[in-house]
Amino acid sequence: MTSKQDDGRRAAVEKQIDENLRRVYEQDVTEQVPDRFLDLLKKLREQE
Repeated sequence: MTSKQDDGRRAAVEKQIDENLRRVYEQDVTEQVPDRFLDLLKKLREQE
């Protein structure tokens, strides 16, 4: 059986994990695709 203190700690850790995942996802969404990847995609499309 877990104590209320353990439940509070678990909730705090889960909240921190959620916040960190949101932060990383938001960074990925706002970053542009590097030119070298765009060039690679262009070359791959040309091969088709």
